[in-house]
Amino acid sequence: QDILVVLNDNQMFISNRVGQLGKILAKLLTLGTVKNAGEKLEVFLNRFQFWGKNLLKVAKRAKVLFFPGMIFEEMGFSYFGPIDGHNIKNMVEVLGYLKDLKGPVLLHVVTKKGKGYDYAENKPISFHGISQFDIESGKSIKISTSKDIPTFTNIFSNSIIEIAQKDPKIVAITAAMPEGTGLDAFRDKFPYRYYDVGIAEEHAITFAAGLATQGFKPIVAIYSSFMQRAFDQVMHDVCLQKLPVVICMDRAGIVGEDGPTHHGVFDLGLFRMLPDILVMAPSDEYELKNCLYNAIKYSKPAVIRYPRGKGFGVEIGEFKDYEIGKAIKLKDGTDGYILTTGNRTHPSLKAAFRLAKEGINLGVYYFRFVKPIDREALKEISGHKLITLEDNSLICGFSSAILENLSDMNIKTDILRLGIGDYFVEQGTPDELYGKLNIDEEGIYNVAKKFIKCEVKNG
Repeated sequence: QDILVVLNDNQMFISNRVGQLGKILAKLLTLGTVKNAGEKLEVFLNRFQFWGKNLLKVAKRAKVLFFPGMIFEEMGFSYFGPIDGHNIKNMVEVLGYLKDLKGPVLLHVVTKKGKGYDYAENKPISFHGISQFDIESGKSIKISTSKDIPTFTNIFSNSIIEIAQKDPKIVAITAAMPEGTGLDAFRDKFPYRYYDVGIAEEHAITFAAGLATQGFKPIVAIYSSFMQRAFDQVMHDVCLQKLPVVICMDRAGIVGEDGPTHHGVFDLGLFRMLPDILVMAPSDEYELKNCLYNAIKYSKPAVIRYPRGKGFGVEIGEFKDYEIGKAIKLKDGTDGYILTTGNRTHPSLKAAFRLAKEGINLGVYYFRFVKPIDREALKEISGHKLITLEDNSLICGFSSAILENLSDMNIKTDILRLGIGDYFVEQGTPDELYGKLNIDEEGIYNVAKKFIKCEVKNG
């Protein structure tokens, strides 16, 4: 087929490039190339009547040493390049020529990440996904807070190092996101226990499974929305084999300005369906530290989801053991209960205390384990009005897990579900989106008040 593939080579992934293909591309930039180099080599070697054919066989097996671009020729492409992708005039001329060629054609275009803005050119990793910044200085514009609150990613980064210092079997894996996931610090501390597999989430999971079969304790850190690519591997290579792989999904829930492609709002539905997997959603930064600790001790497949951004400023204590599947009653109630998970727990508790001042006594149950669900907690609150809350799709999410368990237990009660409906969430700041979804403190307060007073129907 007639097809033109443009390979935009900026020598980067999101972070620094890894892997053999990247090395080959770098070699192309060093050596330069010409079209039909392979044909010239074959003509030259065939001159030697007695041993030329044997030499040719060897050369064909190692032809990349003579002409790195031949890796694409082996795929069936006619290779051209490399050319300067910032030379627009030249690009137009080359593309005009190549579009008339027959068959598969690959054009190798070389660009510089952040071209045209010095700060982005000098710090391409930092500027790949940057928050609001001053264009003159290149510095991030930060909202001042009363104290320096660490991000969930910071806590994960510190916690895995703390655990790994005591357990030499801990290894860390990421898919081209060491800085974004916080594993860059682990890489610097334990370079021989860190693996970046490139932009290949599927391989990251299967590779982790392989390490687990050899007695290692792999921890895979990948963004929630990117884990969708590796569902098949989690099912077949981890869960089916009952291997102790811990998957830490950063950027779970509402991400913010990166928009619909990056919101991690489908992971609960994807992973809680799998047999023998532990699904955890910590409420704050200290909970994340302990969830990681307990997931490793669980010695079976485990998933931890946590959001982007800062925590809630809670005190970070020592590691402590959790009873697997146990929900926590944060506030007793007589008028009903909010059942919450993940980072919507703190806003739920604040809303409940506000309602208490108005004579509405709503209790709060925190489910750090979305799988397994604590049925004893559900028995205790049976007969009460219930509000479920999550920053995940309501379809197959936390509320679905609650409804399934209540149905299996033949418990009938009024339930209001708060979360994300059957749509893709738009772009916006997390606070803006939480507000629109009624899963911030104000939204929970208003909707819960109406529900308890029977001004809004369950659903």
